[in-house]
Amino acid sequence: MAQDSGAADRRGYFTADEIRAAEAELFTRVPDGVPMRRAAYGLATVVAGELRARTGGVAGRSVTLLVGSGDNGGDALWAGSMLRRRGVSVSAVLLNPERAHARGLAAFRQTGGRVRADIGDAHLVIDGIVGISGRGPLRTGAAKIVAGIDVPIIAADLPSGVDPDTGAVEGPAVRADVTVAFGAYKPVHALAAAWCGRIELVPIGLRLPEPGLVALAPAAIGAAWPVPHATDDKYTQGVVGVCAGSATYPGAAVLCTGAAVAATSGLVRYVGTGASQVLAHLPEVIASQTISSTGRVQAWVFGPGAGTDSDAHQRLTEILATDLPVVVDADGLTMLAANPDLVRGRSAPTVLTPHAGEFARLTGRKLGADRVAAVRELAESWGLTVLLKGRATLVATPGRPVLVNEAGGSWAATAGSGDVLSGVIGALLAAGADARWAAAAAARAHALAANLAAHEGNSAPAPISASPLSAQLRTAIGTLRALGTASA
Repeated sequence: MAQDSGAADRRGYFTADEIRAAEAELFTRVPDGVPMRRAAYGLATVVAGELRARTGGVAGRSVTLLVGSGDNGGDALWAGSMLRRRGVSVSAVLLNPERAHARGLAAFRQTGGRVRADIGDAHLVIDGIVGISGRGPLRTGAAKIVAGIDVPIIAADLPSGVDPDTGAVEGPAVRADVTVAFGAYKPVHALAAAWCGRIELVPIGLRLPEPGLVALAPAAIGAAWPVPHATDDKYTQGVVGVCAGSATYPGAAVLCTGAAVAATSGLVRYVGTGASQVLAHLPEVIASQTISSTGRVQAWVFGPGAGTDSDAHQRLTEILATDLPVVVDADGLTMLAANPDLVRGRSAPTVLTPHAGEFARLTGRKLGADRVAAVRELAESWGLTVLLKGRATLVATPGRPVLVNEAGGSWAATAGSGDVLSGVIGALLAAGADARWAAAAAARAHALAANLAAHEGNSAPAPISASPLSAQLRTAIGTLRALGTASA
């Protein structure tokens, strides 16, 4: 059991059921009402900090609470009473007055809090409409009020209307500027980060199980990133083979191979019809025409722009017949969807990197709202590692917690970006990294490179293409390495 959530090298995310079980255990150890007041104190502290940062002060400022039924509304009401003691003018809109948290409402009124029918002239709004028990979009009345808010919103535990376990948004929902998570991070905080804003964790004393959804800390990734040691040479650092590109998509070969070159200090070998383009951009790469003539490699990447004709199918079959780690992306996934037996039951580490459409082709069904369950099921049923692309990239391996990388934006959603990602994964596999870690670490470096490229030379971030993303890979990896060194 862990106290609350998170660790130096990772962050755990816990489902609503896991949180309820942990809260039930906590209630046996502390007096009634203590957990709620701990949460409310943390919420009030964050709100006071936001008021100070945004308006220059706390006393005399105005805050309005949106209060639903149940404990989430109680958290907001208790926080409102604490803000009143700091001199804040606090009002509450009770969305279901008959079911408002009785003790919280009493404390709120005793400190001078007022109940009103609208938002008024608030500097900030606290979203206390629904918590982890809420499902589905906001109801009509709440949705109308939320739609009219033009000041920052701070969500109590999670934005109302966003599913706590899947992050799904199926209708009207709160888009928060800040979310104050009580006791533990929930999947929504990673899977729907765009709706959460900045996330602040308030410990309340929960004892939590091992999480089923985990984010690796950037510093931990940087500390483990392969770098040359005193006795290394170009072969011992990992030799990766890249089979990518075609007459139709020669750029895919350049992007994928270039990413592999940037990711490690080993050797990159290229196979395919794009050799002239690859060598023009990357003279350090060794090119060949066939898989059999490639020479020794420690891992393979197959698929970006490779085509799906008989020659491509033969190359994929040859690569998967080896006992080496393999990354399959893009056109390779299309071929596997038609012939999954090529990869099912493979004993060597294998990583598939689908986006939502490719995932649907592999499984025969749409991805659906629960991305974590879906990627876990595919990994378990096929017996391999699956990296499901998205702003929140998910990595599933049989029998292990799912890893999540929240990119902090969607700058990497551009043509050719996936080619870069698969090249980085392949390089890490060739260097001896575990498939699950390699996929998650590559996703982190890839996301950071995209953010660096989007902000480069701009007063405000701007859209990018895959080439500047690729160009920022070394800087991104260096940044992660510096974090890892600083944390050692």
